[in-house]
Amino acid sequence: METTRQNIAGLGILFILIGVFCISINDMLIKQLSGDYPLHQIVFARSSIAIIVSLLIVQYEGGLGILRTDTPWQHALRGLLIVIANMTFFVGLAVLPLADVTALFFAAPLFITLLSIPVLGERVGPLRLVAVAVGFAGVVIMQRPWADAESLEVGRIVLLLPVLSALTYALNQILTRKLGVSSKASAMSVYISAMFILVSSGFYLVAGDGRFADGATNGSVIFLLRAWVWPQGSDIWVFFGLGLNATVIGYSLSQAYRLADAATIAPFEYIGLPLAVFWGWVVFGDLPVLEVWIGILLILGAGLFVFLRERRQARILARAPTRGRRG
Repeated sequence: METTRQNIAGLGILFILIGVFCISINDMLIKQLSGDYPLHQIVFARSSIAIIVSLLIVQYEGGLGILRTDTPWQHALRGLLIVIANMTFFVGLAVLPLADVTALFFAAPLFITLLSIPVLGERVGPLRLVAVAVGFAGVVIMQRPWADAESLEVGRIVLLLPVLSALTYALNQILTRKLGVSSKASAMSVYISAMFILVSSGFYLVAGDGRFADGATNGSVIFLLRAWVWPQGSDIWVFFGLGLNATVIGYSLSQAYRLADAATIAPFEYIGLPLAVFWGWVVFGDLPVLEVWIGILLILGAGLFVFLRERRQARILARAPTRGRRG
């Protein structure tokens, strides 16, 4: 039995590694496309391809019947939060270095720890609270509050977009824990892709002709609202690749957290940080400045400490369920 649990945990870790690697590819490709296409077009094309592939997997895993759920509004709310998290992340990605946006997004575990206190009623001890404070200090350093607008090169609001992305992602995770949403990985991929299609279609109906981007000078606004155009040359294959990649991401992340507990899986998500630095350097020629390096180290260290501490506390409580411990 112990060997079986270890094998399942190992499979969960494999899925999270695949998912995180594909996320890094996804972010790099979307940043490449951000200079020529609107975000809602990229999201629509990617999700349309992803939902087709996900439906094929659904058919393989048990048929369309597994799409039935007793909690449709919970899935809808989760999907909306994921859409907001993704779109705020990508809007920031259009004008910020890949490593900067990724590092700021990794404030999500810190938000999860804080939100678990009022929403889930969890007890968080002083050590984890100190770690959360250290992590948010890293976020503040990356925001460079001492710098003037000219030296920042982007607006304060743009710098906050990845933080908003982290917050909405954290709310999604907390909601999942609270409501105990459970479905097959392929079904959850379909739900999420459907929400992306719905939201991006709404953007097209309102702003697909690009009229709201006329005269705009902010790169993030232009990326969000420019007009749809037919993909040029080999870009159509990039769109297709994004769709397949999105399917792998959705399926891999869902499988990872279904097969193993979050305390085992979550620390491996931080592999996304060095991958973001790597792609930013190789593809875009960007390397983090000193403040970003400091922020990365603080956020990375704090997040890993929180995860490892939670894992240790879970083991203690499992051995002595009648004795509440705080850490």
